[in-house]
Amino acid sequence: MGKRAAFYTLGCKVNQFDTEAMRELFTQAGYETVDFDQVADVYLINTCTVTATGDQKSRQMISRAHSKNPDAKIIVAGCYAQRAPEEIGKLPGVSLILGSQDRLRVVELVESLSPAQPFLCAVEDLEKATAFENLQAVQESRTRAQLKIQEGCDRYCTYCVIPYARGPLRSRPLSDIHSQLARLGENGYSEVVLTGIHLMSYGKDLGDGTNLLDAIRQGQDIPGIQRIRLGSLEPQLLSDAFVQALAENPKICRQFHLSLQSGSATVLRRMARRYTPAEYAQWVARLREAMPGCAITTDVIVGFPGETEAEFQQTLDFVEQVKLCRIHVFPYSPRSGTPAARMPGQLSKAVKSQRAHILAQLADRLEAEYLAQQVGTCQAVLFEEEKHGGVEGYTDTYVRVWVPGGKQVLGQLAQVQIQQAETGRLTGQLIE
Repeated sequence: MGKRAAFYTLGCKVNQFDTEAMRELFTQAGYETVDFDQVADVYLINTCTVTATGDQKSRQMISRAHSKNPDAKIIVAGCYAQRAPEEIGKLPGVSLILGSQDRLRVVELVESLSPAQPFLCAVEDLEKATAFENLQAVQESRTRAQLKIQEGCDRYCTYCVIPYARGPLRSRPLSDIHSQLARLGENGYSEVVLTGIHLMSYGKDLGDGTNLLDAIRQGQDIPGIQRIRLGSLEPQLLSDAFVQALAENPKICRQFHLSLQSGSATVLRRMARRYTPAEYAQWVARLREAMPGCAITTDVIVGFPGETEAEFQQTLDFVEQVKLCRIHVFPYSPRSGTPAARMPGQLSKAVKSQRAHILAQLADRLEAEYLAQQVGTCQAVLFEEEKHGGVEGYTDTYVRVWVPGGKQVLGQLAQVQIQQAETGRLTGQLIE
């Protein structure tokens, strides 16, 4: 029987991309992929360190893998591994610590382990990292794939450890983006999600004027690629020219994740976010004017150090004002080594949980309102899977849509008359 490998991912879409790319490397090396709860010869945990919960969950998954098979080789990769290799190295069962570099060598490194050398820490100093690691594009669904085009961050928001865990800016070369997109088109993928740690900084490190629009244009003439979706965008780097270029590109999906983090100007200053709520609202207005019906989603941190009731109310009022259609709510989690962790006015867990609950309720209502607005419209849906006697897929605004029957449109774009809004999705009928 061949060797078996199991994988577990914590955190963001970039982490999901990295895991799937490493899974493919193991598959190419002859490993069978199994579920994480099964007995495997190798367990790979790709960790997250954005919050303390991410660190804790990473340790739990390492323990679970060791309990499942004490003789297995356990690989710990990702942001938590990059930040705390000494801490992870003390955990039972850990064989290889990889961090946020050298993922292309993961199979080689794990197979280099032996009874004489059962443990290896391969974490590199990211300050020296200059080249983009050329991991291959990966499948997200039957019709959609992810392509990471950018790595690293240089923004240093006061609450965030990502610049330390991911290192400096590195961009995938345009020629490689083009070849990856061409391969995906040939393999039948209709939609590609361009991801990165700080996507709007794409090309900045290249020093030749290359930017994110140049990366997007690589998919312009690729046969088969009908949609290009963008990962998280930093709002302060949007420009009128950028927005106009997106609006003129028929392949661009009208869903934009603009990181907000707070609707209070004073909290944003303490976060070092480099924009005001008023400026954020202007960028949202620009996108909606250029692309009517577009979906604006975001992240918000509640309970930041010193956040008063008045500042929290400002966030609630602002979110209500701009009508964001989906919000990921995060209670603030202090990260050692960041300026925010040393700030006075650290709030209790109870206060942060209460505020997260209040904002989440508002977020649910705003999402329901956005979905209700779609009833009666005609939407192009890329159908991905059979479900409950019908088929389900996504609009370009990344809203789930279900229709009865419809097997003939699986893997295709089809027009749907939206008839009803439900929790988290729309339902309708195919337009013949």
